[in-house]
Amino acid sequence: MLNIKNNFPIFKKHQDLVYLDSASSSLKPQSVINAINEYNSSYSVNVHRGLYPLAEKASLEYEETRDVVAKFINAPSKDEIIFTRNATESLNLLGYTLEKELNSQSEIVITIAEHHANFVTWQQVAKKTRATFSLIDIDENTDLDIYRNGKVDLSMYVSSNTKIVALHYISNVLGRVQPLNEIIRSIRAINPHVYIIVDAAQASPHHVIDVRELDCDFLVFSSHKMCGPTGVGVLWGKKALLEKLPPFLFGGDMIDEVFTDHSTFAKAPGKFEAGTPDISGVIGLKAAIQFLTNVGLEKIQEHEMRLAQLTIEKMKQAFGESIHIIGQNSKFDRIGVVSFTFEGIHPHDVAGMLGEEHICIRAGHHCAMPLHTRLGINASNRASFYLYNNEEDVEKLIEGLRKVKKIL
Repeated sequence: MLNIKNNFPIFKKHQDLVYLDSASSSLKPQSVINAINEYNSSYSVNVHRGLYPLAEKASLEYEETRDVVAKFINAPSKDEIIFTRNATESLNLLGYTLEKELNSQSEIVITIAEHHANFVTWQQVAKKTRATFSLIDIDENTDLDIYRNGKVDLSMYVSSNTKIVALHYISNVLGRVQPLNEIIRSIRAINPHVYIIVDAAQASPHHVIDVRELDCDFLVFSSHKMCGPTGVGVLWGKKALLEKLPPFLFGGDMIDEVFTDHSTFAKAPGKFEAGTPDISGVIGLKAAIQFLTNVGLEKIQEHEMRLAQLTIEKMKQAFGESIHIIGQNSKFDRIGVVSFTFEGIHPHDVAGMLGEEHICIRAGHHCAMPLHTRLGINASNRASFYLYNNEEDVEKLIEGLRKVKKIL
């Protein structure tokens, strides 16, 4: 995307940087840095407490982020937006507060391709409540094994006993965009009472999200993957469900009234935001969403898809059968994630040597160990593109991989 790198000051300091690890954490544009710095230097006071002008300014900026986030995902109300530390905490909040809905007759269903945050959370909830923990498998193309006669069909996995289905919108390893509308419709047709939870951590930076159209019950994502600060996450939930859930943490701003023998609690979202939040981070998230919205998520995803496809083509041309691209035969659209293995070369060695060339990619299981085990590999490399990458980055990656193969 023409001149987009000029918005990211890190490239001015590191002019030879080829950053291909945005699926882990994205870089920050100047507008986000400015928003954080402005809070810290001009009105760095607490929110929801003081009646003086600086406190009112801080509260206004903080709460405006709630409006911006609600619009970003087309939520019916800003009161459905809860700020957490990250998507992982959002999922743990749900795991903790939904426990009372589960027992030994209940089923929790997730997919084998989940990030550990959406895997271990429900695995542990199932152990604690003695619920059945079931996994949706993948097929030979690494697509979810939910297609029968050309249609989405989850009847093999979802039943009348299923209480929770938690699944990703976009895999951080495979990169493909799940047809969530169809998946959720199929789940609702089988069991309309299931809680459907969507991990959108990889979707929010690239893909337009509409929670009304999806008709999920909860959706989570993180600021740091979408040009925003670290330490800020979002939990969206249907308002009626949020009001039913018990508090997650106690104290601070989630209180309504406190007596010596009992306490009452605020309504959502305040009920779930105990204590002083990461105020500058939340304000920075607002700036990040405004930046991405101005660029256009559709344009960003199209740009990434083109770079990912170009990378796959050049990898095949340069390395043939010696490189294996994970999930390349999927029939679905993808974001700019290309995961691969080199025959006979450990992914850590690949990433380490590329790092010496200032090319940043990921090596390991990418917090998706069950998926890697299912694929029969211990680890993989992952190059993940974002709006600030370009064709020159692809060329440098391929050239770097040539050096790796020549030496190793």
